[in-house]
Amino acid sequence: MSEHVHAHGPGEPTASECADFLDRIVYFIDNELDEADCSVVRAHLDSCNPCLERYDLQRTVKSIVARSCTEAAPDELRQRVMFQIREVQVRITEA
Repeated sequence: MSEHVHAHGPGEPTASECADFLDRIVYFIDNELDEADCSVVRAHLDSCNPCLERYDLQRTVKSIVARSCTEAAPDELRQRVMFQIREVQVRITEA
């Protein structure tokens, strides 16, 4: 992903404020922030178009992934994966 860079004028968010917001974006999308933090994030979105675009992209990707994850893996595949996980766990405990 490209680095989040844009020019900041007077009264606009700084690069460090944007970095802080981008660290919290996933928690905001998942409704895992308290109301005070949500208010801070909303205020930042209102004043920073690049972060708003990044937020929209993250929300869209999360929605697409959620829709794509509704199918269950075939039983044979699940059993093979679980077997390989157990093999790795055994190797790790024997090391």
